[in-house]
Amino acid sequence: MSAVPSVSNSITVRLEVPAGGSSVSALTAAVEGAGGSITALDVTASGHQRLQIDVTVAARDTTHADELVAVMRAVPGVVIGKVSDRVFLAHIGGKIAMDGKRPIRNRDDLSLVYTPGVARVSMALAANPEDARRLTIKRNSVAVITDGSAVLGLGNVGPYAALPVMEGKAALFKRFGGIDAWPLCLDTQDTEEIISVVRAVAPGFAGINLEDIAAPRCFEIEARLREQLDIPVFHDDQHGTAIVVLAALLNALRVVDKRLDRVRIVMSGAGAAGTAIIRLLLAAGARDLVVSDIDGVVTTDRPGITGELAWIAAHTNRVDLHGTIREAIVGADVFIGVSAPDVITGEDVSRMAERSIVFALANPDPEVDPAEASRYAAVVATGRSDYPNQINNVLAFPGVFRGLLDAQSKEVTTPMLVAAAHALAGVVKDEELNAAYITPSVFHADVHTAVAAAVRTAAGGPVELPKDTEVE
Repeated sequence: MSAVPSVSNSITVRLEVPAGGSSVSALTAAVEGAGGSITALDVTASGHQRLQIDVTVAARDTTHADELVAVMRAVPGVVIGKVSDRVFLAHIGGKIAMDGKRPIRNRDDLSLVYTPGVARVSMALAANPEDARRLTIKRNSVAVITDGSAVLGLGNVGPYAALPVMEGKAALFKRFGGIDAWPLCLDTQDTEEIISVVRAVAPGFAGINLEDIAAPRCFEIEARLREQLDIPVFHDDQHGTAIVVLAALLNALRVVDKRLDRVRIVMSGAGAAGTAIIRLLLAAGARDLVVSDIDGVVTTDRPGITGELAWIAAHTNRVDLHGTIREAIVGADVFIGVSAPDVITGEDVSRMAERSIVFALANPDPEVDPAEASRYAAVVATGRSDYPNQINNVLAFPGVFRGLLDAQSKEVTTPMLVAAAHALAGVVKDEELNAAYITPSVFHADVHTAVAAAVRTAAGGPVELPKDTEVE
């Protein structure tokens, strides 16, 4: 499946062309003929003989971007100057910064926010540490923690390569949840050391968001931190994905007029995301799940079944199916893939039940070509932004943490996750729902407030938040 030009692979080319000629139209035709998309064309300087133009072009990938520059260079009269990668420009110096909430304009201000005044607050917290939620940044702070072992679709690229991703995560926390999030990229992949570091820094935070930590290590890290800390620990790759998948599936089932407890769901992938999806679907009422991984359908009698896979085997596949994913999918109502490209084909989708649902979520290349799946399935969703029904974690985690922090919760529970999914699904109203709109836009005004309210209530917090009584 070929990618389409995207802003995530866009460049801006500063070039010169002869004034008054046809070079600009020739340039545009050349770029479009090579599969690029010109999104902006700005004249930045003009003379009697030459024009200086900044051309912004969307490409499919970096190789395609280089090809487009070569195509532009080949246009008669065009002189290529500087070529800028817009993604790299957006990351120069990082994407987040710390800012103070109180002005420091004079010696009195300094005495209030720092020494000697701050000593009184420190003594108060020494006597009563619980007041840290009220008197420090703790009440609105989340640590975004990774070891760089499973970054996006890039794999084990380490803490430095993970940092821009965690910065982006922190920026999304702020934009959609009003939460101060801090990226902590750890230069270790030792389970004990990660747990020790997170436990040591926990006093400064009201929540821990684990991110891009490879399975199966992520399961133990999360479980033990939940036991040891008095703040919620959330692994977004697991639980954020699961929330959005459940929400989207609830709406897809509304489209095809089927019920969660009466459909057969076949899943490809039993890693971190897959395991969390399975657990949440079962908690929400799903009864008939069949799971397949690289070795085929997960069964209790398969050799080498241990850990989370053993739990999956014990709680799924109630009809004791054996074989491959392509065999298991026959007659299924729902396919959910969180695995690898090209696991199934359009022909496999054609053998599913009538009005079937396909969630092919591997990124950037899904388990089946979405266009091919759409020939046979009633509803198709992907993890990509260039198709309808994108399953995107950003629909969940800002609202989830907003609700947890507002409730001053000390844990994350399954009922909270189910509540978040139902709230997210409910943002899509009956009059809006259709096969191409089962998930709302992340920019929908109600998404994060609805999720936050549902989680806050499920966590035992107030239905309505009190007005902020801070004196500015």
